[in-house]
Amino acid sequence: MGLITAVAWAVAALAGVYLLYFWLSGDGLRRAKVTRFPAALVFSHPTLAVSALVCWVAGLVTGSRALAWAAFGGLAVAALLGFTMSTRWLGAGRHKTGGRGFPVLAVTLHGLAGVATFALMLLTASAAGAGPGGNGP
Repeated sequence: MGLITAVAWAVAALAGVYLLYFWLSGDGLRRAKVTRFPAALVFSHPTLAVSALVCWVAGLVTGSRALAWAAFGGLAVAALLGFTMSTRWLGAGRHKTGGRGFPVLAVTLHGLAGVATFALMLLTASAAGAGPGGNGP
């Protein structure tokens, strides 16, 4: 299950990097105060996801249940931020960056891979033990 989770996470990350590049190249950072995507929201989402990935890898290496649940918690917060951006993107027709709309395929791929990663992380953390804390099998 770890390999499948890693593949889903990689797909989500690659699509996310592309979307971040797209946002930055469309003057997203300069226009962040007047758009639906504040810079703090845009940068917090990948920062939390990468932090969760580091915890997940450390949990796999050490077999720590605590790290598996910490990774899941970090990913849960990153997912909530991603959901916030998704609803902002869909709402009010203000999903253009620099006169261009966000690429729907990349947004959809990123979202689906993110949901798959979230579900797989829940399964991975659950397989590591019945609850947060302690060491793995």
